[in-house]
Amino acid sequence: MMGTQYNISADTFFDRTDSSKLGKWRNTFFMTSLLLGVLIIGACQQAGPENAASEPKIESPAPPAATPAPPTEMSLFDGKTLGNWKTTDFGGQGKVYVKDGSIYLEQGNDMTGITWAGPLVRMNYEITLEAMRVSGSDFFCGFTFPVNDKYCSLVLGGWGGSLCGLSNIDYYDAANNETTRFVAFENGKWYHVRLRVTPNRIQAWLQEEGEEPLVDMDITGRKIDTRAEMDLCQPMGVATWQTAGAVRNINLRKLTE
Repeated sequence: MMGTQYNISADTFFDRTDSSKLGKWRNTFFMTSLLLGVLIIGACQQAGPENAASEPKIESPAPPAATPAPPTEMSLFDGKTLGNWKTTDFGGQGKVYVKDGSIYLEQGNDMTGITWAGPLVRMNYEITLEAMRVSGSDFFCGFTFPVNDKYCSLVLGGWGGSLCGLSNIDYYDAANNETTRFVAFENGKWYHVRLRVTPNRIQAWLQEEGEEPLVDMDITGRKIDTRAEMDLCQPMGVATWQTAGAVRNINLRKLTE
C-alpha cells in the first residue's frame, strides 16, 4: 500500500519537470519581449523629434517675376552715337556723323541718309524729331516710316525747297497728291516735326504751323508705298536730296488709344 501510494513513475517525473521548465521559459520570453518593446518605444520617441526636424520643408514655389511692360515712350537717338541708325548705302552718299547732339548728313550725289536697324513699332505710334536744312535747296528731311506692313515717306522741303507731303498715295508722290503743301523753310533753322500713324490715318505737324496738321490723310482703302529712291530707308529712316541736313531729339511714343 505504501509503495503504491508514494510511487511516482519516471515518466510522470519528467513530464512535471518539462512543464516547469516550459513555464519558466515562457515567463522569461514574455519579460524579455516586454522589455525589448519598452526600449523600442523609447528609442522611437527620442528619434521622432530629430527625424521631424531633419526632414526638409516643402515650400511653395515663388510666383514668377512679372515681365516689365515695354515703355510707351523711348528715345531713338542718345545724342552721342548713331546707335541703331546705320548709314544708308545709296551710292554717292555724303558723310554721316554725330556732332553737338545731332546727326549730320552731308550733301550727297544725290542722296544721304540713315536707316533704323532697331526694334520697330508699325502702328499706333507718334514720332517727334527736330530737323534742319544746313545747306542746299531741296528736301532736308525725307522721313520714311512703317504703316503696318507698308511704308510711306513724309517729305519736307522738296522740289525746289518748299514742297511738303506724303510719298506715295495711290502711286502719286508728294508733288502730285492731295497732301501737297508749301512751307518757306530757312537754312540753319530747326523745325519740330511730329508724325502720327493710326490704323486709318497719317498726320504730321510742324511747330511753325501751330496745331493745324501739315498733313491729315485718311488712308482707308488707299495704296501706301514709297518712291523707289526711298526704298533703302525702309523700314524707317531719314534722307536728304542734294542737300545737307541734320536731325536731333528723335523720340517715339506708343499710342494707347
